[in-house]
Amino acid sequence: MFDSLSDRLTQTLRGISGKARLTEENVADALRDVRMALLEADVALPVVREFIEKVKTAALGTVVGTQLNPGEAFVKIVHAQLVAVMGEANDGLNLATTPPAVVLMAGLQGAGKTTTVAKLARYLQERDKKKVAVVSADVYRPAAIDQLETLAGEVGASFIASSQDEAPLAIAERAIEEAKKQFADVLIIDTAGRLAIDEGMMNEIRTLQAGVRPIETLFVVDAMTGQDAANTARAFNDVLELTGVVLAKADGDARGGAALSVRHITGKPVKFLGMGEKSDALEPFHPDRLASRILGMGDVLSLIEEAERKVDKKKAQKLARKLSRGRKFDLEDFRDQLQQMASMGGVANMLEKMPGMNQLPQGAQAQLDDGRFKQMSVIIDSMTPHERRFPGVITGSRKQRIARGSGMAVPDVNRLLKQHKQVQKMMKKVTRKGGMQKMMRGMQGAHPPPPGARR
Repeated sequence: MFDSLSDRLTQTLRGISGKARLTEENVADALRDVRMALLEADVALPVVREFIEKVKTAALGTVVGTQLNPGEAFVKIVHAQLVAVMGEANDGLNLATTPPAVVLMAGLQGAGKTTTVAKLARYLQERDKKKVAVVSADVYRPAAIDQLETLAGEVGASFIASSQDEAPLAIAERAIEEAKKQFADVLIIDTAGRLAIDEGMMNEIRTLQAGVRPIETLFVVDAMTGQDAANTARAFNDVLELTGVVLAKADGDARGGAALSVRHITGKPVKFLGMGEKSDALEPFHPDRLASRILGMGDVLSLIEEAERKVDKKKAQKLARKLSRGRKFDLEDFRDQLQQMASMGGVANMLEKMPGMNQLPQGAQAQLDDGRFKQMSVIIDSMTPHERRFPGVITGSRKQRIARGSGMAVPDVNRLLKQHKQVQKMMKKVTRKGGMQKMMRGMQGAHPPPPGARR
């Protein structure tokens, strides 16, 4: 997401460095490039105009102190305006009501609405510890109800049955009563979508909203439709009392125009980003963090939060203990690390959140392809337990067998063994410098041992 915009802005901001002061002359060229970058990213024209005017007003005549050079000062101004355009801070769900808190989902057909219902259910269960029920009021699309039932089973949410013979409002009212009996904290109602905005669809969902009075009405929009996403959100906002927007399929939107336009055009906050097909691929929308990512500064906070949720702390502590005792980092440990990276969305997702990674040469970025890491895991799986623990025994004949078993070639096996040795050396250096002891102390601090336990 934002790949092209990030590249253009990073180049532009580098070009203004070396000046003693930000003046109208040296800002003009930079603003022209920023304007083009935003338009190419499919940001709505009114948003671009206002953004450029505000950056220009803030930048002109800025006296650069000893701490910041002009390039850094300009970056700071652009960053602040990006945050302002996208909404200042994360606007979470308001669930402060007598249970069940009803969340109504609206959107066009094909926007990813039903999948987003399941993602949101999982998000609320895992992060907010809520008991979530879901129901489908989509009585038009074939298999819509069955799809939601399947997804609800996958994420562990309570599914309230409905049928195509019922009216959507009747389904919703019955589901609320059922959710009360189940002591559900949240009820998410999936509604029917259409291939285009039409009066009948709008009247139906307006009646549904008036009947159930949801505390949250979220509009789910396909981020890949770019500027059209913001315009569609505005059309829905004119009819419904929206409380927020979910940008689905944001991982497939290399331009990012929707994220920068929706808040300005609708006046409603973007609350979540759908960042993949998996049921855990839903992220809270943090304008400040996203602005940092756009400008190549990374998003370390989100990366840390993701690691805290998804890294297996027991395995990490076991590895730290093993290495602190002088034992080697073997191929089983290497495979565990590859799997941990995959659980965090893969190396591409992690690198996107690391500062300055967008400035890596294309050749270096190609080396960090998720496909390569998957191949490495397959190769390790083709080894015997003894080979994984003692890689030194893997000689010519064993390499040929492993290559055949994994569907790879012998050079692929050699490359894996070489990379493992490099990581092993790095781990050894960390152990010598006391890094593993610090890691273990940190983990013990997070999970104190029981009273009387030996340290």
